[in-house]
Amino acid sequence: MFPVDPRHGDGSQGPQRVTPGLGPETHSWLIRQKHVFAPMGPIDPGGPAFGTVLTEGYGSNLWDADGNRYVDLAAGFGSMLIGHGNPYVVRALQLQAPRLMQAMGDLYASDARIGLSTQLAALHPEPGARVIVGQSGADAVSAALKSALLATGKPGVVAFEGAYHGLSYGPLATCGLRASYRRPFASQLNPHVYFLPYPTAHDDQLEELRKLLGQHAIGAVLFEPILGRGGIRLPPPGWPAQVTQLAHEKGALTIADEIWTGLGRSGAWLASCDPEGGDDASVAPDLVCLGKGLGGGLPLSAVVGRRDVLGHWAQPEEVVHTSTFAGAPLACATAVANLDVLRRFNLIAKARELGARYAQALEHELTPRGVEVRGRGLMVGIDMGARPGAAARVMARLLPQGYLVSTGGGQREVVVLTPALTIGETCLMATVAPISGAVIEACQ
Repeated sequence: MFPVDPRHGDGSQGPQRVTPGLGPETHSWLIRQKHVFAPMGPIDPGGPAFGTVLTEGYGSNLWDADGNRYVDLAAGFGSMLIGHGNPYVVRALQLQAPRLMQAMGDLYASDARIGLSTQLAALHPEPGARVIVGQSGADAVSAALKSALLATGKPGVVAFEGAYHGLSYGPLATCGLRASYRRPFASQLNPHVYFLPYPTAHDDQLEELRKLLGQHAIGAVLFEPILGRGGIRLPPPGWPAQVTQLAHEKGALTIADEIWTGLGRSGAWLASCDPEGGDDASVAPDLVCLGKGLGGGLPLSAVVGRRDVLGHWAQPEEVVHTSTFAGAPLACATAVANLDVLRRFNLIAKARELGARYAQALEHELTPRGVEVRGRGLMVGIDMGARPGAAARVMARLLPQGYLVSTGGGQREVVVLTPALTIGETCLMATVAPISGAVIEACQ
């Protein structure tokens, strides 16, 4: 799928160590980082240097400052949907950069932005959809929350425990992953947010939702069709459509946060209306948020939604949601290339089929050990149960072996695997043994 690069190969090679441990160049960069980065979370600024410093990437391979090669199973928290340095994305950058790097947003849009928006509008199941472009996933969620308030006049939002929607102020109020994210800023957040437990495969939580919708002025129900950072948790089949139907009965709108799940990651263009996943494609969320992999590696996001809902931005006095670099031509051009690659190489079907085989192989190794594997498409979680921090320990064990993974769940107990959709099957399947070994070791 990738052409062979003279320096980097085909982008689906196994790990290769040049240094036995933390290399000198990487160590030097990590020390410099400590002196300039603001500390985030419970980090000891005086502790030893840990991690890696990435310098190059191609396909599903990354290299650090010492030349060690890794297999990337995190893909930038799922954002490098078609891999690092995708030649089609690089070519789009090369063609667009000398033409136009910046336009004037909503005032004088670029041809690249108009072309991309036309393609994004076609992704929504309802004809005539409209689009708002932004720079990040949190930006898209903010625009969707604003849109729901403009359309309904109701300030209330129902969100779900374990969900992650970004940490800027609008989305932060609805972020149910960890209360510690919200607590220091609670006095400045929307007080009309109500949390429900995310449904399990056997409990859809619809009665609790019905009660909230009847008791409060709820304008929006915000949900992830599959929890991402919350630990790759799947709701019952058909749950997104049922939520939308119930919200409409009570005069509310639904916002599907598809920043991680959308554009093929879960094996469908949109996980919230995927018939093969058990969802009703005829009952689509009113607003869908896209981001992460949309820009092919450049920051870009979008809200795609019903024409009548987004039409409420037309107000007697000017009301806008925009920023200087929202929908910049460079990012729009790479996004168009990204969508083209997804279609041309049938990557969405590949994600569904390869992801199912990958999860099955992990289940074969881990289910007898009492470890749950779950997911859809190339979005797989390994739940290590009531072992706080266990996934972080697995991540630390795998890094020196040459594998990059991420963690999820409220206590970082879930190993999250979201490789690029372009990863070679041989390369991916070769990761089953080292991952399973690290998980089993961390469980002992």
